[in-house]
Amino acid sequence: MSFFENTRKPVGFGGKIMVAMMNVGHSAVARWGLQFLNAAPDTKVLDCGCGGGANIRRLLKKYPQAIIKGIDYSPVSVEKSKKVNEAAIAEGRCAVLQGSVADMMFADNWFDAVTAFETVYFWPDLPRCFREVSRVLKPGGTFLICNESNGDTDKDEKWTEIIGGMTIYKDTQLKAYLEQVGFHEVQIHKKKGWLCVTARK
Repeated sequence: MSFFENTRKPVGFGGKIMVAMMNVGHSAVARWGLQFLNAAPDTKVLDCGCGGGANIRRLLKKYPQAIIKGIDYSPVSVEKSKKVNEAAIAEGRCAVLQGSVADMMFADNWFDAVTAFETVYFWPDLPRCFREVSRVLKPGGTFLICNESNGDTDKDEKWTEIIGGMTIYKDTQLKAYLEQVGFHEVQIHKKKGWLCVTARK
């Protein structure tokens, strides 16, 4: 297994290094993407594919009265996320769980917003996962997808060759999948090679 496979599902020591690298390496694109999420101070947010927990930490800071939950299917990521956010977890403002986005343990209509940073590339069966996101979102809730690669350049293909099970989607593809499962008001933002998509339930 190549080291870069750890971007998909971090395992072992290489996974721990990758999760730490992702926390730092993705910070610029995450900060840019987060500006497109406008939520109430006491919002409830789910971060899907939460990786090393850096975006959970950003969300907790941006929304001081919020409840932020994270889910990731890598035990290494869950462990790191818990460590990074242990104070908020102790306060009851945060929870990090291991599981798949395709089949989540959360109640219907519970979250005001769902975020997915640098993760939809690896989701199996995108329409199914998007339906799950829609299920846990309240009506009127926002789904935010933020990717460092927007599929518009040839160099994106290099990553999909290095990393097995990775698909880089264009904005038009994501919009089509979102609308197919009932999301509306799909908005697309681009900067450099970055892509941020917001949609409303």
